[in-house]
Amino acid sequence: MKKLTIAALAAATLAMAVPSTAVAAPERGGCIGGIIGCCFGIRAAGAYNEGKDLHFMEWGLLIPFVDIYVSVCNFLDGYNGLTTKDLQAKYGATFF
Repeated sequence: MKKLTIAALAAATLAMAVPSTAVAAPERGGCIGGIIGCCFGIRAAGAYNEGKDLHFMEWGLLIPFVDIYVSVCNFLDGYNGLTTKDLQAKYGATFF
């Protein structure tokens, strides 16, 4: 039973060591894309994998107590009807 467990763990380790062919771009995705998806959501991860950078307000969500201010600002922007086109005009296509 121990040999079977060791063999299964070795096979799983080798399977994770082989790079996936389903990555969006060679320099994007992977661990960083996964962390961004976990911390900022799937929309931010998708944008990152397409070559966009994270906006400074998204990084603010990781800092304790600052995240409350950022969340309130995000709520107010959404409440006032801010769209992606507005953000592109304000910050450029690098972020949105």
